[in-house]
Amino acid sequence: MSNNNFLYGGQAVIEGVMIRGIKRATLAVRKPNGDIVKRSIPLESWANSKLRNLFLIRGVLVLFETLIIGTKALTYSASEAAEEEDSSEMSKVAIIIMISISLIFGLSFFFLLPLFLSSLADSVFSNDFLANIIEGIVRLFLFIGYIFFIGRMNDIKRVFGYHGAEHMTVHCMESKKTLRYDNIINFSPAHPRCGTSFLLTVVFLSILIFILIPREPAWLLISSRIFLIPVITSVSYEFIRFTGKYDNFGTKILSLPNLFLQKLTTNFPDKEMIEVSIVAMEYAIAIDNDEVNPEDNKFVPA
Repeated sequence: MSNNNFLYGGQAVIEGVMIRGIKRATLAVRKPNGDIVKRSIPLESWANSKLRNLFLIRGVLVLFETLIIGTKALTYSASEAAEEEDSSEMSKVAIIIMISISLIFGLSFFFLLPLFLSSLADSVFSNDFLANIIEGIVRLFLFIGYIFFIGRMNDIKRVFGYHGAEHMTVHCMESKKTLRYDNIINFSPAHPRCGTSFLLTVVFLSILIFILIPREPAWLLISSRIFLIPVITSVSYEFIRFTGKYDNFGTKILSLPNLFLQKLTTNFPDKEMIEVSIVAMEYAIAIDNDEVNPEDNKFVPA
């Protein structure tokens, strides 16, 4: 896979940025003393398999890979930002536990809770279509409300600043401009391939799909909210991939709700945040071009 065809992306972490490259994920973190350190994160053996190119299948694959890399990156960055001595490799058991907790919370709060709340109105409306619409509206409000309230926390505000820096750096790289501060600040903190956009697409698509599911029997209603999630995830990924790959009037219109929501999850970064993001991106590109031999399981000075 050439660098020209690969879609670089990443995520914000504690005082840093993670970038997913072709061969490795890279992580750059600013320490309390102001120094920037970096490390690479090996990809899972299946991460670049042929399955990643299969339509629909790749959506679920990318989701799980993102959860694994994101969990590692958040843990490593938190340890380094706090200057803890031990930032060693996480065990697979620890990763599975953390991801399982995240999935259970997401499923319960954003899918089963709206279903329960909307079921309280079933006797009032006695209309499956309307009840499913209400469920979707509740899910949408819970999602936006959750993002809004966590965004009021000071620590999360800084993460959202790094989120903006990551997007602006990706924009700059995709525009084939030199990765330096003076260029990057001219780009938007919003990006159509953002994870926030993906999640909002999942919410909207779930509304369209779930309105077709009857409210009875109960086992069908509940199981549909669980077992249709991989389908919704896959279609949502393809939508985000499509709107992020093509820049035209149609894709811009389709991306408007997602880009608008990113006003809640991205802040305009300061210069120091952008510097960290540049380190992460340049390290990923250097590894992909075989310009450096990445260090395993430890941070090195940037």
